[in-house]
Amino acid sequence: MNILMILTSHDKLGDTGEKTGFWLEEFAAPYYVLKDAGATITLASPKGGQPPLDPKSDSEDAQTEATKRFKSDDDAQAALASTRVLSEITAEGYDAVFYPGGHGPLWDLAEDADSIRIIESFAEHDLPIGAVCHAPAIFKHTKINDKPLVAGKKVTGFTNTEEEGVGLTDVVPFLVEDMLKANGGVYLKGDDWASFVTTDGKLVTGQNPASSEAAAKALLDLL
Repeated sequence: MNILMILTSHDKLGDTGEKTGFWLEEFAAPYYVLKDAGATITLASPKGGQPPLDPKSDSEDAQTEATKRFKSDDDAQAALASTRVLSEITAEGYDAVFYPGGHGPLWDLAEDADSIRIIESFAEHDLPIGAVCHAPAIFKHTKINDKPLVAGKKVTGFTNTEEEGVGLTDVVPFLVEDMLKANGGVYLKGDDWASFVTTDGKLVTGQNPASSEAAAKALLDLL
């Protein structure tokens, strides 16, 4: 079982002067769910190398069993430090793709031509695609049969009220919930900050950091 995980390379939180990137739990939890199930995981990002970590996801209150495990796992840290350059990746040979969130993907992966190419290729071959929290931003421009990939599909992602809760509604380039609806997605959500995952065909989306483990398990179920 070969799984591709794609992380953001973007580290600036708009014009705030603060840092962003990927959210640690949203990488660590799925990484171990998939790895413990025997998957071979390839990590990639637009710029390759070490993706930027959102410093807020490294704070004490954001730690989980998975993040603690990651911090004592030299092999996983080495793998993360040497992600492959996305432009060199094709969908060939992979059984599924998974995107961890964090605010970074709103800026780079949502617009990245290589990411769009890879997602569309997975969709055309009816292979599982997973994205959690802000990562459903990747569906902004993806199409299948000239229609938005999420059109008519049940999807979730970081809610407008969750974005409001972290005070970034006016900082982000777009709101995940609004974009998914605008693309014709059947947007569903659970309570803010509670785990909520939806699967439609081969598409798995999770609402927020708390959904990352369940989203990875849902992806695994499709395999």
